Amino acid sequence: MPTISCFIIFTFLTISSMACVAQAMGVNWGTMASHPLPPPKVVKLLKSNNINKVKLFDANSDVLQALSGSNIGVTVGIPNTMLRSLNSSKKAADSWVHDNVTRYISNGGSGARIEYVAVGDEPFLKSYGEQFHPFIIGAAMNIQAALKRAKLDSKVKVVVPCSFDNFESGSNLSSEVHFRSDLNKTMIQLLTFLDKHGSPFFVTISPFVTLLQTKNISLDFSLFKETARPHNFSHKIYKNSFDLSYDTVVAVLSTVGFPNMDIVVEKIGWPTDGAANANSSLAETFMKGLMNHLHSNLGTPLRPHQPPLETYIFSLLDEDQRSIASGNFERHWGLFTFDGQAKYHVDLGQGSKGLVNAQNVEYLSYKWCVVNNNKDLSNATASALEACANADCTALSAGGSCFNISWPSNISYAFNSYYQQHDQRAESCDFGGLGLITTVDPSMDHCRFPIEIRTSHAEFYRLSNLQWMILLVTTLLTSLAV
Repeated sequence: MPTISCFIIFTFLTISSMACVAQAMGVNWGTMASHPLPPPKVVKLLKSNNINKVKLFDANSDVLQALSGSNIGVTVGIPNTMLRSLNSSKKAADSWVHDNVTRYISNGGSGARIEYVAVGDEPFLKSYGEQFHPFIIGAAMNIQAALKRAKLDSKVKVVVPCSFDNFESGSNLSSEVHFRSDLNKTMIQLLTFLDKHGSPFFVTISPFVTLLQTKNISLDFSLFKETARPHNFSHKIYKNSFDLSYDTVVAVLSTVGFPNMDIVVEKIGWPTDGAANANSSLAETFMKGLMNHLHSNLGTPLRPHQPPLETYIFSLLDEDQRSIASGNFERHWGLFTFDGQAKYHVDLGQGSKGLVNAQNVEYLSYKWCVVNNNKDLSNATASALEACANADCTALSAGGSCFNISWPSNISYAFNSYYQQHDQRAESCDFGGLGLITTVDPSMDHCRFPIEIRTSHAEFYRLSNLQWMILLVTTLLTSLAV
């Protein structure tokens, strides 16, 4: 009997531990898409896949309304462009908290379960220079004070998402890792603020980007493969890129006096198109490796049996209007395609062995725009380049899913991308008479010629942009009045 009792207790504790880890999984939900899935359908997609935490990059009212009553934990975001005004005005911070937190959280059981306010979106990113540095700490402090005045500071924590390029080392992957010299003072101020209020450190970890940027990191090491050559760091042996990156963060936090600070991996994922090694097969391998590692509760060499407090997959859906400044793969991070269709199978650790697709998605008419082979195509390439400048042709890039299609099929892909993003309007398939509308699907092999979603996206974004414009003007006027 004692043996059976011990077994039951051990089983219970194991299940409880796994459930705890599972609850710490979430996704990033970005809306930089020409034809976004309607927010109510996205919330249904989240619930169908038992995803109970979501991180947003703004505080769009339609999104927050759709999340209200869902019991999904929410991180709302403040865009970098608002940091200056929120730093300079307590009234602006009060107004923002009232309009984007209190308004949704105060509806009792039918409200949104807002857990974090993310001040900025990786505002310390090296490519931004120092343009946001003077405003971040002040903005975070003013939002914290505004939450306290609204009596929400015990429910909602203030965080600042940080990119992995906040860190640098004397030599490649040496143990001499520290914050960038231009950031050291500001980061210590930030960590002191987070520590004072019991907030975790939000950081991006991207094994894919590390693979691209670091010569001695292998693909197997990035994908949790057991055959990968191990790496040494801080007198420890590492078998995968995730642990190495995570412990880099741990080591730096310890060096500056915050060895026990909770860490949230705010973005991690693997793209499926737009670059070499960006495909669904490798993404599935990476995600399965990551899930198995997190659910094992092994932790890392510097934090054994202490996995991240929370981990947010980047991203829920593909976004065809994300900036591609750092690579064409930026538009293909989704677990799901733009229309909510799963790209591969992965168990997120919440009882579902396969991802559930979005249901009842409404598409535009089954029409495509292709090149008219009966025309003189000597200027077709110039027309395609013009189309790509105003559409999404990232699948045509080297290593992309459509890179190997031949001319003039690649011209047709460019034409169709423009045509779909412009709501299949007849004039958007003209291209000086080179375009032809067809009802025959030109997709081939692994190259999909998409049809866009039928959505009120134009109205959605017109309202969204209007709301942001009103909020920005109000915030600026308030800050000037102080």
